[in-house]
Amino acid sequence: MCFFISLFPATFWLVVGYFVLFSTTKTEGGIQLFGKILAIWIFVLALFIPIAGIYMSSSGICPAEHHFEEMMERD
Repeated sequence: MCFFISLFPATFWLVVGYFVLFSTTKTEGGIQLFGKILAIWIFVLALFIPIAGIYMSSSGICPAEHHFEEMMERD
């Protein structure tokens, strides 16, 4: 469950990284290099979000699973 939930913020950060990378095509010099480095950093951070979701789901410490099970038991 946590893996699927982690895809939402990861998608957001991928879109932000794409726009940062796209905006670097309009610049020159040091700002362009900084923008490319920033975009790569955002992509790496976006990659770690689903990895954390996989870890939480596989280890059983995902709090969303417990809340989901409680909601299903009430109905």
